[in-house]
Amino acid sequence: MLNAEPRRLEVWGDPVAHSRSPQLHSAAYRVLGLDWTYERRQVTEERFTRELGGLSPEFRGLSLTMPLKGAAFAAARTRDRRADLTGAVNTLLLEPGGPVGFNTDVGGLVRALREERWDAAGTARIIGAGATATSALVALAALGVDRVEVVARRPEAVDPLIVLGDELGLPVSSAAFIAARSPVDLTIATLPGDAAVSSDAADALAAGGGPLMDVVYGHWPTPLSEAWERAGAPARSGLGMLLHQALLQVRVFVLGDPDRELPDEAAVLAEMRLAVMGD
Repeated sequence: MLNAEPRRLEVWGDPVAHSRSPQLHSAAYRVLGLDWTYERRQVTEERFTRELGGLSPEFRGLSLTMPLKGAAFAAARTRDRRADLTGAVNTLLLEPGGPVGFNTDVGGLVRALREERWDAAGTARIIGAGATATSALVALAALGVDRVEVVARRPEAVDPLIVLGDELGLPVSSAAFIAARSPVDLTIATLPGDAAVSSDAADALAAGGGPLMDVVYGHWPTPLSEAWERAGAPARSGLGMLLHQALLQVRVFVLGDPDRELPDEAAVLAEMRLAVMGD
C-alpha cells in the first residue's frame, strides 16, 4: 500500500526551465494515484545549501541537474555505490535523518542502451570528459564492455576517468578529437547540446563509431547526430536515458530504493514515455 499523503518534490538546477522532469514525474504519480506535486526551482551552487536547509517537512525529495550534482553529493548523509563512484548525486531522498543520495543517471543509461539493444558492445567510445562521462563509464562497466576510449579536447581531463576505469577493472585510453582511430561498437556523447564540434571532427568520430547514444535531448539534432546520419549509422537522443533515470527516481521517492519495482510499473513507464515522447 503506497503512502497517499500529499508530498512535494522539485527539480533544481541552473538553468532549469528546460527540464522535462515535471512532465515525467507528474505522469508517474498520476498513474500511481498519489497526490504529489513536482515543480522546478532555479537554484545556483551558491544558494544550494541555504535552499536545502529551508525546505519544509512535506518535501519528499529532489532531482538535481547541473551544476548541482556535486553539491548534492556533499550534502547527502549516505549515498549509493554509483553516486560514490561518480562523485555525483542527481537524486536526494529527504529522510528525517538527513538526505540520502543516489545517481540514477547510470541506471538510466544502462536501461536506455538495453532498450535499443546496444548493450552487447565489446568496445566503446565516450565523447567528452565531464561529469556525465563519469556516469557513462560506470554504465559501460555495468554492461561488461572490455575497453573504452575517451575523446576530449584536454587530455588531462581524461585522467580521472582512467583512474576510475582502473577501479572498475575497465581499461580506459585518451584520444584527441581529430585523430586516426580504431572502430568501436558503440559511442556515447556527453557534450553539452550547444558544444561546437567541427564537421571534420564529427565525421571522423562517426566513421566506425557504431551506433550513437547522445545524452543531449534539448538541442536536437546535434552536430554529432548529423554526422552519424551522414555516415548512415543510427543515433538516438538522450530522451531514453532521461525517461529511464526518471523512472528510477520515482522508485526512490515512492519506495526508497531504485532497485524495487513500482506497482504496475509497465503502466507507469508507458505514461511517462507518452509525456515526453508522444506516440
